[in-house]
Amino acid sequence: MLARGLNDLGVELISTGGTARAIQQAGVPVTEVSELTGFPEMLDGRLKTINPKIAGGVLAIRSNAAHMRSLAEHGISPIDMVVVNLYQFDKVAARADAPLEELIEHIDIGGPTLIRAAAKNYQDVAVVTSPTDYAELLREMRANNGELGRDTLWRLALRAFATTAAYDTAISERLGLPETLTIEAPQTLSLRYGENPHQSAALYSQNQGGIAGAEQLQGRELSYNNLVDLDAAWQLIQEFGNPAAAIIKHTNPCGCAESDGLADSYRRAFEADPISAYGGVLAFNRLLDEETAREITKTFIEAIAAPGYTDAALGVLGSRRNLRLLMVRPAPAGELVVKSISGGFLAQTPDVHRLDRSKLQVKTDRRPTEEEWTALDFGWKVCKHVKSNAIVYARAGQLVSAGAGQMSRVDSVKVGAMKAVLPLAGTVVASDAFFPFPDGVEEAAKHGVTAVIQPGGSVRDADVIAAANRLGLAMVFTGVRHFRH
Repeated sequence: MLARGLNDLGVELISTGGTARAIQQAGVPVTEVSELTGFPEMLDGRLKTINPKIAGGVLAIRSNAAHMRSLAEHGISPIDMVVVNLYQFDKVAARADAPLEELIEHIDIGGPTLIRAAAKNYQDVAVVTSPTDYAELLREMRANNGELGRDTLWRLALRAFATTAAYDTAISERLGLPETLTIEAPQTLSLRYGENPHQSAALYSQNQGGIAGAEQLQGRELSYNNLVDLDAAWQLIQEFGNPAAAIIKHTNPCGCAESDGLADSYRRAFEADPISAYGGVLAFNRLLDEETAREITKTFIEAIAAPGYTDAALGVLGSRRNLRLLMVRPAPAGELVVKSISGGFLAQTPDVHRLDRSKLQVKTDRRPTEEEWTALDFGWKVCKHVKSNAIVYARAGQLVSAGAGQMSRVDSVKVGAMKAVLPLAGTVVASDAFFPFPDGVEEAAKHGVTAVIQPGGSVRDADVIAAANRLGLAMVFTGVRHFRH
């Protein structure tokens, strides 16, 4: 424990209420900030350390005689080390449904202020912002009579400024689009080439989880296209709470299913389009087990993303030496989606919409059956990850076929039907945007579709609804569009 180690070195500790109590319970002497400043913690804990007796002790330059006279005149003691663990804004921000009031309350004020003050005065004050530094700092202090070298102080200051910059960026991005877009990410992987061999490429990662921060366990080096497809697969698989499998080919889902077991989910995903699955990439939302691994080895797969692998699964997949295996940690929610265009960047908040059945509108005479509701919900989740114009044929827990990226919606309906390997009779259709004419619904009905989910909002909605009623379909409007360009 850092507090105990500092106390052993003769360091006097000052801390705020909650941390002070934890230090006291560990049997380490500590002075509460309120005792030092003469003011209690106020405003529900918002005001603790913003006080001249704290800030002055941090900011005073020891070699500046005027600074030191000011401290003496006002009874302020110099502070030689600042240790701050910021409020964990990212954990609250990771919840898509976190209310604004809760987000605001988890914005640290005093912490970043102290960090910046200490980093500005780095030559006299050590600023510690990461628990990973504790052990090394104590070792150096024990070896040097409680002192830290100038290089160490400078390294800590640089990390401190990076910490507050990242903290402020996370807040700005979570609460709204920033006035200035700042992207800082070191190059973590040099790629052989980009989308094509004549293009150069590299991966830049902030090591915050997701595909960019994944650990590669085996296989050939990752390509640009591998990473793009793996990210599409990983984003899709995050939609599901049950064990699920996704198969991606050229960024579009060619297979996706959820079930009670991972192996069954993969089998159901694979059977939707075995031809397209060949050479595809996979993603799973559960620890990949041996049974699923044996199913995977029955065909050629380029890469897999999963939160983990059992030892038995790694043993099976290890026989495919070129197969790329990635272990992926969740990425923080609230990240901006950024794309480059000629001369600039486009940025938007992520599409995190989830269906709420109570807010859906049944527009037809016939309501969906319970099985159709389940299929519509599943199809809508997958449809969000298919390139527009997007049409998904689905059953409960299984993608049956998809029509992606066509210039007209009715053509996407036709392509999805043309590519179907499994029977379409009894499936439902999900459309990422409204049907501009009845022809798309009429085409789907020819193939045995029984229910449709779509955003609605066309000037011809009444004609589309009338066609659905005439064909005996159930149709649900979401009021939300899912274009994916």
